[in-house]
Amino acid sequence: MGVRQRVVPDVQRVGMPYMSDQLACHKHGRSDLDYQYWRWQPHNCNLKRWSVTEMWEKLRGKRLMFVGDSLNRGQWISMLCLLQSATSKDKRSITPNAPLTIFRSEEYNATVEFLWAPLLVESNSDDPVNHRSDERIIRPDSILKHASQWEHADILVFNTYLWWRQGPVKLLWSDDKNGDCEELDGLGAMELAMETWADWVTTKLDPRKKVLFVTMSPTHLWSREWKPGSEGNCYSERSPIDKEGHWGAGSDLPTMRMVDRVLGKLGPRVSVVNITQLSEYRKDGHPSIYRKFWEPLKPEQLSNPTSYSDCIHWCLPGVPDVWNQLLFHYL
Repeated sequence: MGVRQRVVPDVQRVGMPYMSDQLACHKHGRSDLDYQYWRWQPHNCNLKRWSVTEMWEKLRGKRLMFVGDSLNRGQWISMLCLLQSATSKDKRSITPNAPLTIFRSEEYNATVEFLWAPLLVESNSDDPVNHRSDERIIRPDSILKHASQWEHADILVFNTYLWWRQGPVKLLWSDDKNGDCEELDGLGAMELAMETWADWVTTKLDPRKKVLFVTMSPTHLWSREWKPGSEGNCYSERSPIDKEGHWGAGSDLPTMRMVDRVLGKLGPRVSVVNITQLSEYRKDGHPSIYRKFWEPLKPEQLSNPTSYSDCIHWCLPGVPDVWNQLLFHYL
């Protein structure tokens, strides 16, 4: 547990050239800025203070790779924004948007990478751009497609969660894309994928590699959870929840318990970066309507901002910076 502190930012984000329009809330009209300055202060201990030069020294000669969905991509973008101020503009580069996107620093001979793999195992959602589908289909025992990309990294940061909460998942057990599929609820399908991932980490990954798993990122889709009787969501929220121990429906306890079971079998092989409770308080930290929307908004949506508010992702600067402070602490 812990408390939240409002602090003056101690990092520079010169121009923030790697920002995503999905997360650039101030650019897209958000005028209040308090959401940028809240930081997490655990009870009875102090987190290591962020140091951009120390972080680069930890990464010198190494590959740091984030693997997962758009929330993990947001943490990756946060990391780039936190790191880029200490690198020369002519000695850093980034690849175009692709399943594997690589930020490279020549000065430190290091890369900070993001691999799109929202369900960890092979699925019909593996295209980082064209992944919208009426149904989720996974190959629950097939992880080599993604693992061949991440096995050479030195530090791996994984996540998965939200994509399992969108209804039943179909399981394809063969290479035949037109083969028969079983169907399973999201929690059961996620457990199969997690077990496949955990088995790969145990049997295939060099034990000298550093592996971290980031727990679920909470949503704030129902304001009745912090304001009884209301029917809104995160739209127009400007301050954190002040009730210590708050837990909303956006953080699913059965899923948390399942993840604990799977990760518990790995012992010290994987470090768990638990972001869930500390992020639960941050109903103020989402883009809401202050982001780029990839499809034109309909008149009925525009007349009701709550209906199109993004209460899943997080503004930057903001909450993912705190996740990266925890990551820095673990490293």
